[in-house]
Amino acid sequence: MLASIEPTYSWTEVLSDWWIGAIALAVSLVITPVVRAIAYRSKIVDRPDDLLKPHGRPIAYLGGVGICIGLLAGLLAYGFSMSDGAREWQGMVESLQTRAWASLMANRVWHLFGIGLSCVAIVVVGLLDDIKGLTPSQKILGQVIAAGILLAGGVGIRMADLGLTLVPLELPAWLVVLISGAMCLVLVICTTNATNLLDGLDGLAGGVTGIIALGFLALAVHMAMYEEHFTLLGRDIDMRLRVGLCLAMAGGLLGFLPYNVPPASIFMGDAGSMLLGFFVATMMAMFCEEGTAKWLVAALAVFALPILDTALAVVRRALGGKSIFSGDRSHLYDQLVDRGMSVRQVVGLFYLLAAVASVIGVLVAIYLRLRWALLIYAALLVAIWVTFILAGMVTPESRRKASRGDLSE
Repeated sequence: MLASIEPTYSWTEVLSDWWIGAIALAVSLVITPVVRAIAYRSKIVDRPDDLLKPHGRPIAYLGGVGICIGLLAGLLAYGFSMSDGAREWQGMVESLQTRAWASLMANRVWHLFGIGLSCVAIVVVGLLDDIKGLTPSQKILGQVIAAGILLAGGVGIRMADLGLTLVPLELPAWLVVLISGAMCLVLVICTTNATNLLDGLDGLAGGVTGIIALGFLALAVHMAMYEEHFTLLGRDIDMRLRVGLCLAMAGGLLGFLPYNVPPASIFMGDAGSMLLGFFVATMMAMFCEEGTAKWLVAALAVFALPILDTALAVVRRALGGKSIFSGDRSHLYDQLVDRGMSVRQVVGLFYLLAAVASVIGVLVAIYLRLRWALLIYAALLVAIWVTFILAGMVTPESRRKASRGDLSE
C-alpha cells in the first residue's frame, strides 16, 4: 500500500498548480452568461412538458459550451506551465516529422491535445443532439468518434495493462492497444450515458460531477505524491496531468453552477452532460495505467451514484416492459420528487450522497488492500439495493397498482 511508503512530494507541492482550477472557474463564470444570451437569442432552449421537463418556462441550453471553454482554458494553462514543457513541445514536433509514433504516444503535450480535442468532439455531438436531435445510435457513434480521438492522443491505449497484471501473459503491443481501445470505447459509452441520464434536475448533474471531480482529484493528488514509486515500477506516467485535468473540470463546473442551481437560468444540455461523462471516462482510463485494478475500482466507487441511478432506471424499465432508452420517471431523483421532496432537497441529498461515495472511495483505496475494498463495496451495494427494493423503488408503478388491485379483489 502506498500509505506505508514515504511520499516523494507533499500534497501542497502537488497542488501548487491550484490556479489552473481558478482560471477555469473564472473563464466559465464569465462565458456562461454570454452563451446563455446567445442561446436565448437563437432560441436554443429547452421547452417544458408534462412529464420529464417540469420547469415552468423555456430555459437556455449551451451551458455545456461554457463548461467546455472553462475546461479548455484550464488545460491550456497547464500546457504552458508543465515542467520541461519546451522539451515536450519540441519532442512532439519531432515525433510528428519523423513519424515516431511510439514516442508521440508517450508525449505529454500530445496527450493534452488528445484530451482537449476529444472533449470538443463530444461537446459537438451533444450540441447536435440539443439543437437537431440525434437517434441513440447516432449519439453512440459520436461517442465512439470522441473515444477514438482520445485513443489517438495516447490516452487509454494502456488500459489492458490492468488485466495483464491479473493474468500475466506476453501479448504483442498491437494486441494490447486493440484490447485497450475496446475497453476505452465501452467505458466512454457507459459513463457518458450515465451522466446524461443524471441530468434531470437543476444543478444535479453539474454539482454531483463536480464532487466526483474533487474525489478524482484526491486520488490523483495521492498518487502524484508517490510518483517516484510508480516510476520505479516501470510506470512512466504523467501524474500531474491527472491533477490538472481534475482542477480544470472542477473549476469549469464551479463557474457554471451559480447559473444552474435551482431555479436554473441555463441548462448544460447533452453537450454538457456528455462532456462530464467523457471526463469521468478519461480519468478512469488514466487510472488503469498503473496496471492494478485498485485505482479503477476506487474511481468506480467515487462515481457510484450515477452508476446506481442509471442501474435503477434500467432495471425498473426492464421490469415494466419498456425500452431501456425510453424516457420516464424511473430515476432515483424523479422518484424522490414524486414522493414529496422538493427539487432543492433532492439535489442537496444527491450532493451529500456523492460526497459520501467520494470519501469512501478515496479512503478505502488509500488505506485498504483491494480484496478488502471489494468486500466493503459489495456489502454496500447489497445494502443499497435492499433499500431500493424495500422502498418500492425497483418495482414499476404499473406492477404496484396491479398488485394492489389483485389484493383488493
